[in-house]
Amino acid sequence: MGHGLRHPADLVAWRRWHESRHPVRGATRAMRARLRPPADTQVDLLSPGPDADLLVAVEATHASVARAVVAPLDHLEPGRTTIVAPVGWQAPEAYATHRRRTVALSDLADLVTSRAVLAAGHYTEIGAAAFAVADDRDLPFLVSQHGALTPYAPPLPRAARLLSWSEADGAFWTAGRQDVEVEVVGSQLLWVAGGLVTGVRARSSTTGGDAAPLTYLGQGHAAEISRARLAQAALGTCRAHGATYRPHPSERDVTSRAVLAGYRRAGITVDTSGVPLVDLEAPIVSVFSTGVLEAAARGRAAWVDFPRPPAWLGEFWERYSMHGLGHDPTPAPARPAREPARRIAEIVTGAAS
Repeated sequence: MGHGLRHPADLVAWRRWHESRHPVRGATRAMRARLRPPADTQVDLLSPGPDADLLVAVEATHASVARAVVAPLDHLEPGRTTIVAPVGWQAPEAYATHRRRTVALSDLADLVTSRAVLAAGHYTEIGAAAFAVADDRDLPFLVSQHGALTPYAPPLPRAARLLSWSEADGAFWTAGRQDVEVEVVGSQLLWVAGGLVTGVRARSSTTGGDAAPLTYLGQGHAAEISRARLAQAALGTCRAHGATYRPHPSERDVTSRAVLAGYRRAGITVDTSGVPLVDLEAPIVSVFSTGVLEAAARGRAAWVDFPRPPAWLGEFWERYSMHGLGHDPTPAPARPAREPARRIAEIVTGAAS
């Protein structure tokens, strides 16, 4: 396959693919829509006043989005910045005095006077609404990369300004596109992980050199590879290396629970302690989790493993310098000279001027 996204510019095609990978979820959603009229999504709008000219879209509450779009809030001027976020989202302290209103997402355009918009994309409801504001008014729409990129990542919106983790990611995400401008800022997620290196135990150069047992970061939720192949790969690696399986927080559905029960029957320890990944002491292995890069940034031993990897997965491992189990651990990602969140805030502020 070619280098780049499967759906480089067609969000509708990407959504169709995404739904096809989660047929039960899609059918449930369709049934709900038939049983009751669609309600307009409610969001919280936090604004300092009518003169705010920056709009930041917080599409979700998980850590990767927080690092990409919430961390820059600490370096933006609160008096200029309006935030649209899920209802009940906790704002940074500097925004505590903003007026908070719960509003219909469809009313967003009528409630903001922005001159630049920051988001993690336009593939969520909040992101799409923020992009509509920018698109209708011909405003700069800045996309902050929030995760590692596979060919199945959602496409970028037209005429976006991408704030990428690396030149390689920028080239990958924009392959076949002439309308997107790229600026490399680095990854706030990995910057934060790299700042926690002090006191970390010496890295291991083999799978057996760390005192703690190997932990397998589960990705049973991933849409890119079939559930059956992911489960088989995890079972094989955990058995071969005595690894503990740590489910992804999304592995809560009926199928996931059945798979976890199967692991336990096979004698594999399943870690449901909920210890934050950042506090995990163990060396880790996964298929293509960003957690591998976070662990490497923290100076911990981390690898990838998957039997007969598809071509795109081999390319992914190469792009992020992820090392296979049995080799030297994945090296720590390059650390930019400046904190990415600060750089993002400067670019967003400059775009509004």
